Amino acid sequence: MGPATPMRQRMRQVRRAKRRADACIGLRESRDRYSYRIGHVTCISGAPNCVYKEAHTSTGFIYQKQFLNIYQRLTNSSGIMEPPPAKRKVSAVWDHFDLLSENKTIKQMVAKKYEEEKERVKMEVQQAVAVSITADMWTSVNMEAYLALTCHYINENLQLCTSVLGVKYFPQSHTADNLAQVKRGMMEDWAITNKVKCFVTDAAPNMIASTRQLQIRHSICIAHSLNLLVRKSCDQVPTLTSIRHKARNIVTYFRSSTTAKEKLAQVQQQMGRPTLKLINEVPTRWNSTYEMLSRLHDEREPVWVSLASLNTVLTPLTADEYTIIGETLLVLAPFHQATVELSEERRVSGSKVIPMMKMLYFALERSALTLHTQAAIHLHEHLKHRVTDTASNLESLSVMTLATLLDPRFKSLGFRSSSKFNEAVTRLRSECASVIGRTNEPQPGPSSQQLSAPTSDNLWQDFDIEVGRQTTSATADAIQEVQRYLAEGNIARSQDPLKYWDNHKSLYPNLFNLALQFLCTPASSVPCERVFSAAGEIVSKKRNRLNFKTLEKLIFLNKNL
Repeated sequence: MGPATPMRQRMRQVRRAKRRADACIGLRESRDRYSYRIGHVTCISGAPNCVYKEAHTSTGFIYQKQFLNIYQRLTNSSGIMEPPPAKRKVSAVWDHFDLLSENKTIKQMVAKKYEEEKERVKMEVQQAVAVSITADMWTSVNMEAYLALTCHYINENLQLCTSVLGVKYFPQSHTADNLAQVKRGMMEDWAITNKVKCFVTDAAPNMIASTRQLQIRHSICIAHSLNLLVRKSCDQVPTLTSIRHKARNIVTYFRSSTTAKEKLAQVQQQMGRPTLKLINEVPTRWNSTYEMLSRLHDEREPVWVSLASLNTVLTPLTADEYTIIGETLLVLAPFHQATVELSEERRVSGSKVIPMMKMLYFALERSALTLHTQAAIHLHEHLKHRVTDTASNLESLSVMTLATLLDPRFKSLGFRSSSKFNEAVTRLRSECASVIGRTNEPQPGPSSQQLSAPTSDNLWQDFDIEVGRQTTSATADAIQEVQRYLAEGNIARSQDPLKYWDNHKSLYPNLFNLALQFLCTPASSVPCERVFSAAGEIVSKKRNRLNFKTLEKLIFLNKNL
């Protein structure tokens, strides 16, 4: 075999370069069908062409959509889409494989997909009878502030839907005026200004004031309310505060020391227990306090044994302190359950707020009979006082009271105060009368000529005059419809209230319209917090130069795709 010709040498170089490119890029082609494994690359077709160079063909459009979906999944999981280290070398081998423009290509694809999805979601939202919005603020690792709005509505199939309206960069000061201006702009952009029935936010004064400026009903996030309620009650019990401090030190030690963590796992295995890590407390979430104490109480024996065999100056919790923890958990367990259940966004939750506060009061009444330690008794007293005040305030909120009455699972049984229930019924009648007034336009009264004596030309004239003299009372019709609905028995708590209204929309047409307006209101602003959790995954320390406009689009696609 003779010496290699320049053509053969060139082909070998190309093949070696292609293998190196495949290794560093992660591109794998199936011979029979197109199946790709994308690592850090913009080219996703079988041929060595960039996505943007194939975009004008139908095949290129399919590749483009596939790549964008894969890119979205990558940013969802790790938050990083780094360029390959050898991209300049690869680009030098394949002149038409222009990897140097990958960032521009990705941004163009993201922007195009964002516009498509926004238009699709906008059409769905605009078809809703009414919507409710949650709003919250977030600060990224770059110390950039963002305002997020999520939209909640019931679609034509009587399904509860959630969509992200947007995550807007918020460089201005967080005043009520600025917040109201941005919120108003986002509602106008989505053409839903007249559809918004309620804003759900935390108890921050600027959030409350901005909603008041928009002249829209406001509801405070129940998760934040419960967090403040439990946190303040726990802080007022010095003994419990001391125990929490000791518990945090123990948990921090086992989570920061490799030796301690391995020792705890070893002891758990020797005792035939599952290997469970201790949970630390997060100051902004009271649920983390419950979870920390609960896990520490469950694993108290392995923790005792581990601390005894480790060289540490930590003071373990005593048996009496664990007794206090046990009774504290008994008191706090219903609040933990309520916080989790009221944070749902795929099921009707706003109507549960008032009944849940009533159930918390009853749970405190029952637990009082089983408490013996002074710390737990004092905690119980503080919680009961705050629950009573909070429930009274919630039973005065129009949005929550209407949602409770319109939920066939609760109706009158959801209220603890009979006077508040009567006020809510009056409010419901008024709303129902307004719906009747809008749907039934008043008919003009008969003229003097029409009221004249009948003639032989019109045999039915007397009857028509009598009908014309009757005036329809919207208030009377509303009272009758509300009374019939409330007199009907409640459905089981496990049933779906939206299915009930789907089956009874012809029987109570005006209340059905109100149910679409008020049952879409979420109990908390947790949906916004979930948006920011996704944002935190996209914006990492390795990806902190991401442009805020691109970030807004990526978060939107992350939650709406």
